[in-house]
Amino acid sequence: MRSQAIAWLKENVPPRRLQHVLGVEQLCGELASIHNIDLEKAKTAGLMHDLAKFFSPSKLLAIAKQNGIEIDKYYQKKPKLLHAEVGAIIARDEFGVKDEDILNAIRNHTLGNPDMSTLSCIVFVADALEPNRGSSEERKIMRRLSHRNLYKCVKLTCDSSINYLISEQKTIHPRTILTRNWALMQSKFKNECRK
Repeated sequence: MRSQAIAWLKENVPPRRLQHVLGVEQLCGELASIHNIDLEKAKTAGLMHDLAKFFSPSKLLAIAKQNGIEIDKYYQKKPKLLHAEVGAIIARDEFGVKDEDILNAIRNHTLGNPDMSTLSCIVFVADALEPNRGSSEERKIMRRLSHRNLYKCVKLTCDSSINYLISEQKTIHPRTILTRNWALMQSKFKNECRK
């Protein structure tokens, strides 16, 4: 399935995006090994997370509507946010992915979701931290943290995204805020349990 997915991606995303996807796949594999998650599931979710990234807004909206995805006012205003939801549909329909944990990891990689599985957390942070994203001091710290505490890393990934959107005067989807708050509570709970 991997070679089929790479061939499909070569036809549907620019080379730079393919490089990003391969970086996410690699980091998902590394984090899966550290956090005792099925390696193949993690790499598959990483490889397929951006299948719909370069679909047109009209195509994203059409596929979402055909598949019963609720189009809220944020999706309506910025249909590109739907690429995660639609990507899961493409993974299911084009590549026969049936594993709901993989499909949810693809769905959740952009906005996150409260109560994400460990696999979803891995893909969410790998999308932001894969090596091709650069090596700023902030990213280095977050990469190290992703090895020790995924929840804290999810929270910092949300913080980074929210801060960027605020600086650019852009709207913030409520799911990102809900994900951030959930991850913050999870990281505090996990720390309290270790005391």
